Amino acid sequence: MNDGDVSKQIHQMVRFIRQEAEEKANEISVSAEEEFNIEKLQLVEAEKKKIRLEYERKEKQVDVRKKIEYSMQLNGSRIKVLQAQDDLISSMKETAAKEILHVSNHHNHHSYKKLLHDLIVQSLLRLKEPSVLLRCRKDDVNPVEDVLDAVREEYAEKAMVHTPEIIIDHIHLPPAPSHHNAHGPSCSGGVVLASRDGKIVCENTLDARLEVVFRKKLPEIRKCLFSGIAV
Repeated sequence: MNDGDVSKQIHQMVRFIRQEAEEKANEISVSAEEEFNIEKLQLVEAEKKKIRLEYERKEKQVDVRKKIEYSMQLNGSRIKVLQAQDDLISSMKETAAKEILHVSNHHNHHSYKKLLHDLIVQSLLRLKEPSVLLRCRKDDVNPVEDVLDAVREEYAEKAMVHTPEIIIDHIHLPPAPSHHNAHGPSCSGGVVLASRDGKIVCENTLDARLEVVFRKKLPEIRKCLFSGIAV
């Protein structure tokens, strides 16, 4: 083999090695690019998932906040409605309290005296005591004294007992409400009877009777006024 043949063979080997190296380099490059693209895709997907989860979390927070705000507004509206209802009922009660003052004023002297008679008899029938202490307003002492004899007789007949001893207390119930005594104790009329030892008390004032009737009729009043209002 001459020098030319050797040189030619060497060149062929070099080309073959170079070609293999280039092919191997291309394979490595393609493989590296594929791995890079896969890793890049994974990172992108991970970031997308992270962003999506963060968005869902914030969306839930907004939804919860809206529900809380709506609930607070709804409760606030309910409280306002209930307060308005209570104010109306209180206003009705105040109006009724003013009306019962007309029962005990001097223009209704005879009818009020009859009412005092009935209230005392009713109280005696509840107490069933042979001796009682009677307390009334200072202005009502005279009309009370005027009816006591008839009261004793009626009670004795109804209870089938001896006529009771009724002692008018020197301590009086408060006077009728007025502008001069707007915040002090007051009484619209009626009587309070108690056993002599003070253990049994029958409060039969007009104010007490109004309170009892109003409390008893309150469900009916609410139903009449607010039955069509949803709270």
